[in-house]
Amino acid sequence: MMRFLAGTAAVIMGAAGVTTPAYGIANGEAVPDGRYPFAVKISTIGIPTADGGKRDSSCSGGLVSPHWVITAAHCFRDLDGNRVSHTVAEQTFATIGRADLSGKDGFIADVVEVVQHGEADVALIRLDKAINGISPLTLASRKPAEGQKARLVGYGLTNPRATQTPDRLRTGRFEVTSVDRTEMGLSGVAPRATTSPCERDSGGPYFTEGSGGVVLIGVVSRGPECPHTGPDIATRVDAIAPWVRSVLKDDLAAVPAPSSSKGRKPSGGTADSPAQAAPQTPASTVAGFSPVVLVTVPALAVGFVIFLIASGRRNRRSRGSHRRR
Repeated sequence: MMRFLAGTAAVIMGAAGVTTPAYGIANGEAVPDGRYPFAVKISTIGIPTADGGKRDSSCSGGLVSPHWVITAAHCFRDLDGNRVSHTVAEQTFATIGRADLSGKDGFIADVVEVVQHGEADVALIRLDKAINGISPLTLASRKPAEGQKARLVGYGLTNPRATQTPDRLRTGRFEVTSVDRTEMGLSGVAPRATTSPCERDSGGPYFTEGSGGVVLIGVVSRGPECPHTGPDIATRVDAIAPWVRSVLKDDLAAVPAPSSSKGRKPSGGTADSPAQAAPQTPASTVAGFSPVVLVTVPALAVGFVIFLIASGRRNRRSRGSHRRR
Protein backbone atom coordinates (compact mmCIF):
# COMPACT_ATOMS: atom_id res chain seq x y z
CA MET A 1 0.00 0.00 0.00
CA MET A 2 1.33 3.43 -0.89
CA ARG A 3 1.69 5.83 2.02
CA PHE A 4 2.05 9.57 2.34
CA LEU A 5 5.39 10.68 3.68
CA ALA A 6 4.18 13.34 6.12
CA GLY A 7 3.17 12.41 9.66
CA THR A 8 -0.57 12.86 9.11
CA ALA A 9 -3.74 10.80 9.06
CA ALA A 10 -4.88 8.77 6.06
CA VAL A 11 -6.55 10.65 3.22
CA ILE A 12 -7.78 9.90 -0.29
CA MET A 13 -5.39 10.97 -3.08
CA GLY A 14 -7.12 10.74 -6.45
CA ALA A 15 -6.36 7.62 -8.45
CA ALA A 16 -3.67 6.60 -5.96
CA GLY A 17 -6.37 5.27 -3.65
CA VAL A 18 -6.47 5.25 0.14
CA THR A 19 -3.07 6.10 1.63
CA THR A 20 -1.61 6.26 5.11
CA PRO A 21 1.59 7.71 6.56
CA ALA A 22 5.03 6.27 5.84
CA TYR A 23 8.35 6.98 7.47
CA GLY A 24 11.76 9.07 7.02
CA ILE A 25 15.12 8.69 4.85
CA ALA A 26 16.02 5.23 6.13
CA ASN A 27 19.48 3.78 5.56
CA GLY A 28 20.71 7.17 4.39
CA GLU A 29 23.75 9.21 5.36
CA ALA A 30 24.24 12.28 7.55
CA VAL A 31 24.89 15.51 5.65
CA PRO A 32 27.94 17.52 6.82
CA ASP A 33 27.62 21.18 7.77
CA GLY A 34 27.49 23.53 4.80
CA ARG A 35 26.29 20.93 2.25
CA TYR A 36 22.99 21.27 0.41
CA PRO A 37 22.05 24.57 2.11
CA PHE A 38 18.89 24.82 -0.04
CA ALA A 39 17.33 22.01 2.04
CA VAL A 40 14.43 23.15 4.23
CA LYS A 41 12.70 21.77 7.30
CA ILE A 42 9.10 23.00 7.65
CA SER A 43 7.97 22.81 11.27
CA THR A 44 4.29 22.92 12.23
CA ILE A 45 3.58 23.45 15.92
CA GLY A 46 0.06 23.11 17.36
CA ILE A 47 -1.91 21.41 14.58
CA PRO A 48 -5.59 20.93 15.60
CA THR A 49 -6.73 17.32 15.92
CA ALA A 50 -10.23 15.81 15.58
CA ASP A 51 -10.49 15.24 19.35
CA GLY A 52 -9.89 18.92 20.06
CA GLY A 53 -6.22 18.49 20.93
CA LYS A 54 -3.01 19.66 19.30
CA ARG A 55 -0.07 17.90 17.71
CA ASP A 56 3.24 18.84 16.10
CA SER A 57 4.67 17.63 12.80
CA SER A 58 7.04 18.61 10.02
CA CYS A 59 7.80 18.26 6.32
CA SER A 60 10.86 18.74 4.14
CA GLY A 61 11.30 21.09 1.20
CA GLY A 62 13.70 22.95 -1.07
CA LEU A 63 14.43 26.65 -1.56
CA VAL A 64 13.51 27.71 -5.12
CA SER A 65 13.83 31.51 -4.77
CA PRO A 66 14.69 33.97 -1.98
CA HIS A 67 11.11 33.99 -0.59
CA TRP A 68 9.68 30.64 -1.75
CA VAL A 69 10.05 26.96 -0.79
CA ILE A 70 8.63 23.99 -2.68
CA THR A 71 7.15 21.09 -0.71
CA ALA A 72 4.33 18.53 -0.84
CA ALA A 73 0.73 19.75 -1.07
CA HIS A 74 -0.49 17.24 1.50
CA CYS A 75 1.66 18.93 4.18
CA PHE A 76 -1.16 21.51 4.48
CA ARG A 77 -4.56 19.88 5.10
CA ASP A 78 -7.59 20.45 7.29
CA LEU A 79 -9.16 17.98 9.74
CA ASP A 80 -11.04 16.32 6.85
CA GLY A 81 -7.82 15.72 4.93
CA ASN A 82 -8.52 18.40 2.33
CA ARG A 83 -5.59 20.43 1.05
CA VAL A 84 -5.76 24.06 2.10
CA SER A 85 -4.02 27.21 0.89
CA HIS A 86 -3.09 28.46 4.33
CA THR A 87 -1.22 27.30 7.40
CA VAL A 88 -3.22 25.14 9.80
CA ALA A 89 -0.91 25.10 12.83
CA GLU A 90 -0.52 27.71 15.55
CA GLN A 91 3.02 28.26 14.32
CA THR A 92 4.59 27.30 10.99
CA PHE A 93 8.20 28.16 10.26
CA ALA A 94 11.02 27.06 7.96
CA THR A 95 14.65 26.34 8.78
CA ILE A 96 16.95 26.82 5.78
CA GLY A 97 20.66 26.11 5.38
CA ARG A 98 21.09 24.29 8.70
CA ALA A 99 22.29 20.69 8.31
CA ASP A 100 22.60 20.41 12.08
CA LEU A 101 19.34 21.62 13.61
CA SER A 102 20.98 21.99 17.02
CA GLY A 103 23.40 24.56 15.55
CA LYS A 104 23.03 28.18 14.49
CA ASP A 105 23.91 28.08 10.79
CA GLY A 106 21.45 29.22 8.15
CA PHE A 107 18.14 30.99 8.58
CA ILE A 108 14.74 30.69 10.25
CA ALA A 109 11.68 32.35 8.68
CA ASP A 110 7.94 32.24 9.30
CA VAL A 111 5.62 30.80 6.63
CA VAL A 112 3.11 33.49 5.64
CA GLU A 113 1.43 32.02 2.55
CA VAL A 114 0.62 28.64 1.01
CA VAL A 115 -0.15 28.18 -2.70
CA GLN A 116 -1.47 24.77 -3.73
CA HIS A 117 -0.95 23.42 -7.24
CA GLY A 118 -4.46 21.98 -7.27
CA GLU A 119 -3.68 18.70 -9.05
CA ALA A 120 -0.11 17.60 -8.41
CA ASP A 121 1.03 16.87 -4.86
CA VAL A 122 3.03 20.10 -4.72
CA ALA A 123 2.67 23.38 -2.84
CA LEU A 124 4.74 26.55 -2.64
CA ILE A 125 5.14 28.37 0.66
CA ARG A 126 6.22 32.00 0.99
CA LEU A 127 8.61 33.12 3.72
CA ASP A 128 8.31 36.40 5.61
CA LYS A 129 11.86 37.42 4.68
CA ALA A 130 14.28 36.92 1.81
CA ILE A 131 16.90 34.21 2.24
CA ASN A 132 20.06 35.82 0.89
CA GLY A 133 23.41 34.09 0.52
CA ILE A 134 21.99 30.67 -0.45
CA SER A 135 21.66 29.66 -4.10
CA PRO A 136 18.17 28.18 -4.69
CA LEU A 137 17.58 25.02 -6.66
CA THR A 138 17.25 25.35 -10.43
CA LEU A 139 13.96 24.01 -11.82
CA ALA A 140 14.27 21.07 -14.23
CA SER A 141 13.15 21.81 -17.79
CA ARG A 142 13.61 18.32 -19.25
CA LYS A 143 11.61 15.15 -18.72
CA PRO A 144 13.56 12.70 -16.53
CA ALA A 145 14.71 9.44 -18.10
CA GLU A 146 14.54 5.97 -16.64
CA GLY A 147 17.91 5.06 -15.16
CA GLN A 148 18.73 8.69 -14.33
CA LYS A 149 20.47 9.11 -10.97
CA ALA A 150 19.37 11.67 -8.38
CA ARG A 151 20.03 12.62 -4.77
CA LEU A 152 17.42 13.23 -2.06
CA VAL A 153 17.79 15.23 1.16
CA GLY A 154 15.27 15.32 3.97
CA TYR A 155 14.64 15.89 7.66
CA GLY A 156 12.34 12.90 8.16
CA LEU A 157 12.44 9.98 10.56
CA THR A 158 14.91 7.16 9.96
CA ASN A 159 12.77 4.13 10.81
CA PRO A 160 9.09 3.32 11.44
CA ARG A 161 9.58 3.05 15.21
CA ALA A 162 11.21 6.47 15.66
CA THR A 163 9.26 9.14 17.52
CA GLN A 164 11.69 12.04 16.98
CA THR A 165 13.18 13.36 13.77
CA PRO A 166 16.99 13.46 13.78
CA ASP A 167 18.81 16.73 14.40
CA ARG A 168 20.86 16.31 11.23
CA LEU A 169 19.81 16.43 7.58
CA ARG A 170 20.10 13.09 5.80
CA THR A 171 20.65 12.07 2.20
CA GLY A 172 20.71 9.12 -0.20
CA ARG A 173 21.16 8.30 -3.87
CA PHE A 174 18.27 7.14 -6.08
CA GLU A 175 17.49 6.01 -9.59
CA VAL A 176 14.47 6.90 -11.73
CA THR A 177 12.55 3.67 -12.43
CA SER A 178 9.39 4.97 -14.12
CA VAL A 179 8.07 8.19 -15.63
CA ASP A 180 4.38 9.13 -15.89
CA ARG A 181 2.61 12.34 -16.98
CA THR A 182 3.29 14.33 -13.79
CA GLU A 183 4.95 11.77 -11.51
CA MET A 184 7.88 9.37 -11.47
CA GLY A 185 9.13 6.44 -9.43
CA LEU A 186 12.56 6.46 -7.77
CA SER A 187 14.31 3.57 -6.01
CA GLY A 188 17.21 3.73 -3.56
CA VAL A 189 20.66 2.70 -4.78
CA ALA A 190 23.09 4.04 -2.14
CA PRO A 191 24.21 3.69 0.55
CA ARG A 192 21.85 0.67 0.26
CA ALA A 193 19.17 -0.70 -2.01
CA THR A 194 16.77 -0.12 0.90
CA THR A 195 17.60 3.60 1.20
CA SER A 196 14.19 5.26 1.06
CA PRO A 197 12.29 8.40 2.09
CA CYS A 198 10.17 8.14 5.23
CA GLU A 199 7.64 10.01 7.33
CA ARG A 200 8.29 13.79 7.36
CA ASP A 201 10.45 13.57 4.25
CA SER A 202 7.35 14.69 2.32
CA GLY A 203 8.24 17.58 0.03
CA GLY A 204 11.94 16.75 0.08
CA PRO A 205 13.86 17.60 -3.11
CA TYR A 206 15.23 15.03 -5.53
CA PHE A 207 18.00 16.73 -7.52
CA THR A 208 20.90 16.15 -9.88
CA GLU A 209 24.41 17.55 -9.50
CA GLY A 210 26.73 18.38 -12.38
CA SER A 211 28.48 21.04 -14.41
CA GLY A 212 25.11 22.74 -14.90
CA GLY A 213 24.65 23.13 -11.15
CA VAL A 214 22.06 21.60 -8.84
CA VAL A 215 18.78 20.90 -10.66
CA LEU A 216 15.53 20.01 -8.90
CA ILE A 217 13.82 17.13 -10.72
CA GLY A 218 11.28 15.82 -8.20
CA VAL A 219 9.40 16.41 -4.94
CA VAL A 220 8.72 13.54 -2.51
CA SER A 221 5.04 12.53 -2.45
CA ARG A 222 4.30 9.00 -1.18
CA GLY A 223 5.64 5.46 -0.89
CA PRO A 224 5.63 2.20 1.08
CA GLU A 225 6.64 2.00 4.72
CA CYS A 226 10.40 2.41 5.02
CA PRO A 227 12.94 1.00 4.74
CA HIS A 228 12.15 -0.84 1.55
CA THR A 229 13.43 -1.73 -1.89
CA GLY A 230 11.61 -0.53 -4.97
CA PRO A 231 10.16 2.87 -5.84
CA ASP A 232 8.61 5.79 -4.02
CA ILE A 233 6.55 8.32 -5.96
CA ALA A 234 7.63 11.92 -6.60
CA THR A 235 6.09 14.80 -8.54
CA ARG A 236 8.01 15.68 -11.70
CA VAL A 237 9.27 19.26 -11.45
CA ASP A 238 9.60 19.74 -15.21
CA ALA A 239 5.86 19.02 -15.52
CA ILE A 240 4.88 21.75 -13.05
CA ALA A 241 7.71 24.25 -13.68
CA PRO A 242 5.51 26.74 -15.62
CA TRP A 243 3.13 26.90 -12.64
CA VAL A 244 6.04 27.39 -10.23
CA ARG A 245 7.37 30.28 -12.31
CA SER A 246 3.91 31.86 -12.47
CA VAL A 247 3.83 31.95 -8.65
CA LEU A 248 7.42 33.07 -8.09
CA LYS A 249 7.35 35.78 -10.80
CA ASP A 250 9.88 38.52 -10.04
CA ASP A 251 11.23 36.66 -7.01
CA LEU A 252 12.79 34.10 -9.34
CA ALA A 253 14.80 36.90 -10.99
CA ALA A 254 16.00 37.99 -7.56
CA VAL A 255 18.00 34.79 -7.01
CA PRO A 256 21.29 35.81 -5.30
CA ALA A 257 24.76 34.93 -6.50
CA PRO A 258 26.40 31.91 -4.82
CA SER A 259 27.96 32.70 -1.47
CA SER A 260 31.49 31.62 -0.57
CA SER A 261 30.19 30.78 2.92
CA LYS A 262 27.94 28.09 1.41
CA GLY A 263 24.86 29.70 2.86
CA ARG A 264 25.98 29.64 6.48
CA LYS A 265 25.36 32.74 8.54
CA PRO A 266 28.00 32.92 11.28
CA SER A 267 26.15 35.35 13.53
CA GLY A 268 22.56 35.15 14.74
CA GLY A 269 21.47 32.11 12.72
CA THR A 270 18.47 33.93 11.23
CA ALA A 271 17.68 36.19 8.33
CA ASP A 272 17.19 39.16 10.64
CA SER A 273 20.65 40.52 9.94
CA PRO A 274 20.98 42.01 6.44
CA ALA A 275 23.49 40.46 4.09
CA GLN A 276 26.75 42.36 3.77
CA ALA A 277 26.46 44.69 0.81
CA ALA A 278 28.94 44.43 -2.02
CA PRO A 279 31.33 47.38 -2.39
CA GLN A 280 29.68 50.10 -4.44
CA THR A 281 31.35 52.41 -6.96
CA PRO A 282 31.06 56.01 -5.68
CA ALA A 283 28.44 58.01 -7.55
CA SER A 284 30.99 60.82 -8.06
CA THR A 285 33.37 58.60 -10.03
CA VAL A 286 33.46 59.84 -13.62
CA ALA A 287 35.19 58.35 -16.67
CA GLY A 288 37.56 56.22 -14.60
CA PHE A 289 38.70 59.01 -12.25
CA SER A 290 38.26 58.56 -8.54
CA PRO A 291 36.96 61.36 -6.27
CA VAL A 292 40.53 61.83 -4.98
CA VAL A 293 41.78 62.61 -8.48
CA LEU A 294 38.87 64.95 -9.21
CA VAL A 295 39.62 66.92 -6.05
CA THR A 296 43.42 66.83 -6.30
CA VAL A 297 43.81 68.07 -9.90
CA PRO A 298 41.81 71.32 -9.43
CA ALA A 299 43.59 71.93 -6.12
CA LEU A 300 46.98 71.68 -7.82
CA ALA A 301 45.87 74.03 -10.58
CA VAL A 302 44.63 76.64 -8.10
CA GLY A 303 47.87 76.31 -6.14
CA PHE A 304 49.91 76.85 -9.29
CA VAL A 305 47.96 80.02 -10.17
CA ILE A 306 48.46 81.37 -6.65
CA PHE A 307 52.17 80.60 -6.95
CA LEU A 308 52.41 82.56 -10.25
CA ILE A 309 50.58 85.58 -8.79
CA ALA A 310 52.76 85.58 -5.72
CA SER A 311 55.91 85.27 -7.84
CA GLY A 312 54.81 88.24 -10.01
CA ARG A 313 54.23 90.40 -6.98
CA ARG A 314 57.63 89.50 -5.57
CA ASN A 315 59.27 90.40 -8.89
CA ARG A 316 57.50 93.77 -9.05
CA ARG A 317 58.43 94.52 -5.46
CA SER A 318 62.01 93.55 -6.24
CA ARG A 319 62.19 95.79 -9.30
CA GLY A 320 60.60 98.77 -7.49
CA SER A 321 62.93 98.39 -4.60
CA HIS A 322 65.91 98.37 -6.87
CA ARG A 323 64.75 101.56 -8.53
CA ARG A 324 64.36 103.33 -5.15
CA ARG A 325 68.00 102.80 -4.23
